[in-house]
Amino acid sequence: MFAKKKDTPAKLALTPLEPQRAAAPQPVAAQPAPAPARAKPASLIAQGLTIRGDVVGDIEVHLDCVVLGDVKVGKLIVGPNARIEGSVVAQAMEIHGMVIGAVTAQSVRLYGTARVDGDITHEQLAMEPGAEFQGRSLKFRRPVPNAQPAQHAPAASAPAHAPAPAAPQSPPSASQTPYNHSAH
Repeated sequence: MFAKKKDTPAKLALTPLEPQRAAAPQPVAAQPAPAPARAKPASLIAQGLTIRGDVVGDIEVHLDCVVLGDVKVGKLIVGPNARIEGSVVAQAMEIHGMVIGAVTAQSVRLYGTARVDGDITHEQLAMEPGAEFQGRSLKFRRPVPNAQPAQHAPAASAPAHAPAPAAPQSPPSASQTPYNHSAH
């Protein structure tokens, strides 16, 4: 049905080069664009391993083990079997397991199996139903783009715009609390 082609090398079409002229400048050949940087592969540390110490790197890390120390990486995925006891810092973070300590990331997502006992500092925070979080949610504060640099005042005097230090406040009395429903 189909005829087999003979294996013959293809003819190359070559054109002779023209002699270079001294009067006309030759165009500079554009250099090829550099190859895009390779994506760094994610590092997986599996269940059954305990790390006593810090985990530091600028890569994506998937932890499904016990870490007794601080973690500072590019992107972090805390697996469902993971437990981290220490502070955690990353650009983006997905938590399926347990973290006991402060969490800092631009983007934090707590899945339904997540357990976090500590403050979370973030730009974006998402929580699925079932996630447990005990601590404070603190939003990153971006600097004001057109802020004027602070004027340096003499050390002996306080700047006029500085607020006075707040006096320590005592806890509200029973009559000051908004939800006091005692009978009079």
